[in-house]
Amino acid sequence: MDALKRWLKGLFRPSAKWSIAALVALGVSIGVVGVVTFEVGMAYTNTEEFCTGCHLQPGATAETYHLSSHYNNRTGVRPICSDCHVPHEFGPKMWRKIIAAKEVWSHLMGNLETTEKYLQRVVHMREREINRLKANDSQECRNCHEVERWILALQTEKAQQFHQSMKNNNKTCIDCHQGMVHMSDMVAEVVNAAEQ
Repeated sequence: MDALKRWLKGLFRPSAKWSIAALVALGVSIGVVGVVTFEVGMAYTNTEEFCTGCHLQPGATAETYHLSSHYNNRTGVRPICSDCHVPHEFGPKMWRKIIAAKEVWSHLMGNLETTEKYLQRVVHMREREINRLKANDSQECRNCHEVERWILALQTEKAQQFHQSMKNNNKTCIDCHQGMVHMSDMVAEVVNAAEQ
């Protein structure tokens, strides 16, 4: 206990060995290294390579994504995992990263290492993500698809009806498009095949 008191007392005592300029330079250097490390970590954990480290088993979300119109399409625009699953705003992004740390820990503990283990959890993971998108009005969809800029007349008649209904009935993108990228039918088939 005495050692802790001495350390705390020394922490707030002026330094006899270091000048104020040296301490400020040290503090700034540590701050810069911390910010750069943080930014590099954020960027790395937003890459497709990082995500597919856990989600690439047969029938898993990465495999179904590679078969979707978000991966190959007529416009050549290809969002990656983080575009849809990581908010852009700082606060929500940090909260999502905290939740993702729990998911990475689950992977490291071997809870997702085989297709069978992954498929046991895929329905729960999918429902959790759909609920998250419903709760934030499909914000990650809206980061790319600006509803206010839609020209409904250029959409198919069926799409126009559904999108008008969305505006009139307080619906959000994920209410209708939840199987678009990760193809819920394909995932259901794989889950059913694994259970048999």
